[in-house]
Amino acid sequence: MATSRSEDIYENFRQSFTSKSSIPISQVLYTPNNPSYLAVLNAAAQNPRFATPQTPKPLLIVTPWTASHVQMAVSCSRKYGLHIRTRSGGHDYEGLSYVTDVPFILLDLVNLRSVDVNLVDNTAWVQAGAILGEVYYRIAEKSRTLAIPAGLCPTVGVGGHVSGGGYGTLMRKYGLAADNVIDAQMVDANGKLLDRASMGEDLFWAIRGGGGASFGIILSWKFKLVSVPPIVTVFRLNKTLGEGAIKLLHRFQYVAPDVPNDLFLRAVINSLPDLKGDEKVTALFDSLFLGSADKLLPIMDEKFPELGLKREDCIEMSWIEQTLYFFWFPLGTPLDTLLGRTVNGSIYKGKSDYVLEPISEIGLEGLWRKLTDDDIELGQVIFTPYGGRMSEISESETPFPHREGTLLMIHYLALWNEEGITAFNKHMSWIKELHSYMTPHVSQSPRLAVFNYKDLDLGANPKIGLTSYTQAKVWGHKYFKTNFERLVQVKSKVDPSNFFTNELSIPAFRSHY
Repeated sequence: MATSRSEDIYENFRQSFTSKSSIPISQVLYTPNNPSYLAVLNAAAQNPRFATPQTPKPLLIVTPWTASHVQMAVSCSRKYGLHIRTRSGGHDYEGLSYVTDVPFILLDLVNLRSVDVNLVDNTAWVQAGAILGEVYYRIAEKSRTLAIPAGLCPTVGVGGHVSGGGYGTLMRKYGLAADNVIDAQMVDANGKLLDRASMGEDLFWAIRGGGGASFGIILSWKFKLVSVPPIVTVFRLNKTLGEGAIKLLHRFQYVAPDVPNDLFLRAVINSLPDLKGDEKVTALFDSLFLGSADKLLPIMDEKFPELGLKREDCIEMSWIEQTLYFFWFPLGTPLDTLLGRTVNGSIYKGKSDYVLEPISEIGLEGLWRKLTDDDIELGQVIFTPYGGRMSEISESETPFPHREGTLLMIHYLALWNEEGITAFNKHMSWIKELHSYMTPHVSQSPRLAVFNYKDLDLGANPKIGLTSYTQAKVWGHKYFKTNFERLVQVKSKVDPSNFFTNELSIPAFRSHY
């Protein structure tokens, strides 16, 4: 039945696309009968949890090559009453860009991936299907002292990353990726192609941190590029419990948000699958400093002498080289590795929190014990400092509200390779228990979270297409604080029929406004 419907949909789409496009239809449309269908579908499914035979599949995959293809896809979907999902990199934590229980088509932006760097005004137009590694590489081809402040993982897609905010190692110096967007192109629910001028400032505000998938299909972002020095310095230091890791983590919370803006210093608690008990867990402190080691060492000696950083711990390199370093590629890895689009990674589940007051040593000891659990393959808790430029931007400047007063963001991860429901349940239970344990140590009323780390456990819209404002504001205030109300206003104006909808989309609630 599904295959038959897919063929009917394909034929309707084919007629529309063939009459208006010079691109061969075989490079644009894929039904389940197409030999390339599964390869295209799974190519950007970065979490194996959403690439199983049981995972709901799209009736049709559309891989547009032009803006007009996207416009046609929207128009055809509306005409035939089809639900649509849009995918750029496929990293979204709940698979919402390419999985849903209702019949749908998938718009995969893999072919929209150009990076156009302009050295006259230091800007770059970046299409939404590009991955961060491609962006960093293409900018470095033109200049080794320009960058965009975005994420650490090179295979993350630009479209979703930026529309949810987009943080990375430059956030304390320059803010989020979304804070540095100066224009955008998107297709709205009526199939119209818009830029900043034609969409208006309210919609331009909403898509820079409020999630573009609620409002339309982001085609490209225009960034104001930021300056980075010719030489940066990185280091990694691992500390065990016996080496005072708990006291260092406690002190870290006071230091990392308050160091000079050129210094990004985070902490990662890792559980190692091959060890047992306390030996299984280490605290990793890693850092990026926008300058030489000689300038970094006095800062660390003053601000965090307890860490014991030495000159031999420091590695100097270019900005583009550190993008590989921070994703754990070996030193000397060729730069074109950044162009690889897939990760053969573990199954994972993620959650997030915000820390407004330092966690006590007792609280950190309890967190440490959670990571010694022998049942999990790999657990990880990442502490990312805010402060600097992040505290200087008003929480209403964009929908991303986590600004002044935020010490740290916490990112929890459970990762595993063992297949089957037993392993799934075991790891899902572990991360939920960990999240529950952290309740008294993090933000309250609401308990805040990162929208780019989507988590259906925090609440979800009850039914696709019938989004409830009352239901949505439960999770909406966790991600956006009071900016959620303005997002609903914008959504209700630009997409009142709620054409662009998913389990965590902003509701169109016409009777409320």
